[in-house]
Amino acid sequence: MTVSGSMSSGYCSLEEDIEDYFFTARENLSRKTAKDAPKEESKPTVQDLKQKIEAFNKMVQNGLIMKLADDETFTGFIKVHLKLRRANKPNIQTPSDTLKELTQNKPANKQTPFYVPLDAMKQLHISSVTTTSEVIRGLLLKFQVADDPQKFALFKHMHRDGQVLIQKLALTEHPLYLRLLAGPETDVLSFVLKENDTGEVQWDAFTVPELQNFLLILEKEERDKVQQVHKKYAAFRQHLQDALAEAKRKNV
Repeated sequence: MTVSGSMSSGYCSLEEDIEDYFFTARENLSRKTAKDAPKEESKPTVQDLKQKIEAFNKMVQNGLIMKLADDETFTGFIKVHLKLRRANKPNIQTPSDTLKELTQNKPANKQTPFYVPLDAMKQLHISSVTTTSEVIRGLLLKFQVADDPQKFALFKHMHRDGQVLIQKLALTEHPLYLRLLAGPETDVLSFVLKENDTGEVQWDAFTVPELQNFLLILEKEERDKVQQVHKKYAAFRQHLQDALAEAKRKNV
């Protein structure tokens, strides 16, 4: 799979709400069973493929046509819009930082830093047998993203009757075949790479620093909640004491 295209600049920052610290590793896509995956259409005949590809290529205006091979597979292009909410800027260490890390006997962080601009668009040249999983891994490899691929998902945006329908692709689906069925217009069908935001939290997908950061966040929230409860009941206690003192005064 080859990757080409241009990128736009900018990137959004982390959300402040604590729930957004957990959204990146939700839902274990690799554990989906075959029965959970959507049913694909029956395999088209070679003649059907030829007709569909010919019709597709007639609508193409940028030269990015599809080509049918002798083995009944075909190749073509899809565009993927990268909408990643987490900013990951390279952390460049100075010699003194590196020396300090070594002298303290701490293991170096082997995770490759990455920075993906906001609204980056990548054009992929893939095959009809290329799966959603392979597309995700190829994009992460291109940007040197060391995060677990399970943190990411590929979505299709379908535009119908003025509405946008969004659906997450199963890891075994074939994006190029979906492109063929929908035609070349991205106004009809587009692909978007996002970080997962539903399902179970997969703690084993996080690094040790991330897990430690989560603990700090939870501890801070716990302290804030305890303080709020203390203030609430202190106010109630003061009201009761004032009412009691007033009642005693009246009875005197």
